[in-house]
Amino acid sequence: MKLLASAVACLLFAVPGVGQTAVVHSTLTASLPSVELTVSRGPRDIEDLTRHKILHDYAAAWQTLDAGLEQNRSELLNDYFTGFAKDEFTRTIKEQAGTGIHRHYVDHGHKLEVLFYSPDGSVMQLQDQAEYEVQIFDGNRLLHSETMTARFLVLMTPGADRWMVRLLQDVPAS
Repeated sequence: MKLLASAVACLLFAVPGVGQTAVVHSTLTASLPSVELTVSRGPRDIEDLTRHKILHDYAAAWQTLDAGLEQNRSELLNDYFTGFAKDEFTRTIKEQAGTGIHRHYVDHGHKLEVLFYSPDGSVMQLQDQAEYEVQIFDGNRLLHSETMTARFLVLMTPGADRWMVRLLQDVPAS
């Protein structure tokens, strides 16, 4: 069935005049957050393997971010974060650990849209429409809980065997 779906998708993308938009869902690991990826035609086509890696690695990044914030352990970010994003979340974890609190994210899913994929494959710019609940704890005591819908500007770059989140910046509602 998956092979048939892949063949149909390839045929659709090869037909002139057919839009280059695809929606792919992350269903690889049940414990990872749900991620939907919409790909529009840009300066470079996105290969199927790259689509699946982006889905998996972005979901895994959110999972490790949750674990790092919940356990106040910035080293958990090493697998999926680099650059500015890693620096910012490391600073956030240190600050919250200093106050004795921790956060837990209840992830309700992400809708990613590819905005740009560089011709050399070195960077992908995405926009994420994320739905999640943030719970702030002091020990085991819940201090605050808030459900949010947020937009993020995301830059991902390839690493040795995965895509890394280099920037995860909140975009204010307009």
